[in-house]
Amino acid sequence: MRIVALDAYTLNPGDLSWESLEALGECSIYDRTPPELVLERAAGAEVVLTNKVPFRTAEFAALPDLKYIGVTATGYNIVDVDAARDRGILVCNAPAYGSQSVAQMAMAHVLNLANGVAMHAAAVREGRWASSPDWCFTDCPLIELEGKTMGVVGLGKIGSTLAKLAAAMGMRVIATSRTAKDEPGIEMVELDTLIRESDVISLHCPLTADTERLINAERISQMKPSALLINTSRGQLVDSQALADALNSGRLAGAGIDTLEQEPPPQDHPLATAKNCYVTPHIAWATQAARMRLLKIIVDNIRAFANGSPTNVVNA
Repeated sequence: MRIVALDAYTLNPGDLSWESLEALGECSIYDRTPPELVLERAAGAEVVLTNKVPFRTAEFAALPDLKYIGVTATGYNIVDVDAARDRGILVCNAPAYGSQSVAQMAMAHVLNLANGVAMHAAAVREGRWASSPDWCFTDCPLIELEGKTMGVVGLGKIGSTLAKLAAAMGMRVIATSRTAKDEPGIEMVELDTLIRESDVISLHCPLTADTERLINAERISQMKPSALLINTSRGQLVDSQALADALNSGRLAGAGIDTLEQEPPPQDHPLATAKNCYVTPHIAWATQAARMRLLKIIVDNIRAFANGSPTNVVNA
């Protein structure tokens, strides 16, 4: 079995071993693959691994040996799964490998905004504490989370994990979900109610036609002016310009963002310089522990495919 990994660097920048993957067949592993080299590198492969390299009808037509695409992520919109099914190509993803890590990053953004961690650390570096007349220097209001309301949009594994973290800090937790949920300590509400009542709104839903720009100018206008928005899901869930405008005008208190609609973003992205907005470069998923679990799922998926019992198939 010939296996080709086209953009493997983000999964393994050098701190993991490829030994388990290499044991499954003849492997070619590339850190990055430009569009003009995709077909050349994937030629003759039965198994291709991709994270951001797109696979559509044209690629399938040019790769007659291809039988399996492993998406090295949970989301698989990078692949035209229907076109793959039409050609008998299985597409498998890697679910639930990063729930703890992503929830941890979401809470890190909440805590940073509530306590002004990055802002105060920067002020110290600038010498502002050293020049302060008082022993205690504060540069923004500090927020105690106990008693505040955490609104979780999407109560899958990541959302549920964040809900537990929020509850442990004494927050009231409300949530919305596509499917009925009955979890202790979580109050299920309609999205409009969540938008109005939450002090912190954290997004954990997939990107679909219904959720694209879920957070837009109209919904932002319904939020508390003191509210914080957290997005560790998909950048397209948020209208970035509308969010930047709300932050810069003081209509919204703050935002912690780990994903943007274009990655890497343009230098003039509106959220890069928005007031009280902290953008991290899509790293919520990328702890070593999470990447180790991801690699194991990828290997297990290929092994199951080779044994005739594929798992985590998204286009069955």
